[in-house]
Amino acid sequence: MIRKLQHRWKARKKRDDFVPLRERIVPWLFLAPSLLFVNIMVWIPLLDVLRRSFFEAASDRFVGFQNYLAVFGNKAFQLAAGNTVKFVMICIPLLLFISLAVSLLLTAFRERLGIFKTSFLVPMAIPVASIVLLWRVVFHKNGLLNAFCDLMGMAPVDWMESKAAFGVLVFAYLWKNFGYDMVLWLSGLGAINPALYEAAQMDGAGSVRRFVKITFPNLVPVLFTITVLSMLNSFKVFREAYLIAGSYPDDSIYMLQHLFNNWYGNLDVDKMCAGAVMMALFVFLLILMLEKMMNRGNNT
Repeated sequence: MIRKLQHRWKARKKRDDFVPLRERIVPWLFLAPSLLFVNIMVWIPLLDVLRRSFFEAASDRFVGFQNYLAVFGNKAFQLAAGNTVKFVMICIPLLLFISLAVSLLLTAFRERLGIFKTSFLVPMAIPVASIVLLWRVVFHKNGLLNAFCDLMGMAPVDWMESKAAFGVLVFAYLWKNFGYDMVLWLSGLGAINPALYEAAQMDGAGSVRRFVKITFPNLVPVLFTITVLSMLNSFKVFREAYLIAGSYPDDSIYMLQHLFNNWYGNLDVDKMCAGAVMMALFVFLLILMLEKMMNRGNNT
């Protein structure tokens, strides 16, 4: 078997040696614009941020890990990092569970599935500025929600200037990203062979057992993709919080994005670069950990 593979590899290599130089260059010519754009817009800035994290911003003097130590000891960073981790740990499981549950319910309405998809994707098509205006109308101290509370005999709440602001931010994230995750779940559910369910049903397997033995194992690759995308989208919620409450919102929704924005405004480039490197490393390690967990689940 090994000799056959070696023989095929040698034969293929000989065929590749006779490929004209023009045909070898053509694919690279098509890839060149994308590679150039990625290098200019991604890799070069990333390497520059990594370099700046080890230098002092004002004098460009090498300071080693001093910027990282200063960031770790910064109370604003500790507050922002804690809020960001708390936000991700709450929002991601909620979003995954709710979107999966609704996707399973919608599989019973296959004829009207397109209507539901369109309606749930509407929040993603609404511009951020319009969403902010909506939140201000609803969650302002004199807004619609407090007017409803007044009718119910409840005291008004300053939603965006109290601890309730965190709940508002979680609701905004779930409302905006729910439809996107639901469509991804539906695509994964649609790829499962219906014959598996028919065979399991004939064997007497109930709905819970079919989900545990058939649905969920086949959705593990989709689960990894949705988890990573949802986690990356959770870092974009800063726009809503910034436009509603400004650069210095309530402590409960003071995120890393607020901190980086304030450091940029104060020209603390060295701290901002060190914090950005640490956040990128944390997200990268988290994705690797998720991938390892998913692969372990597939092997078992």
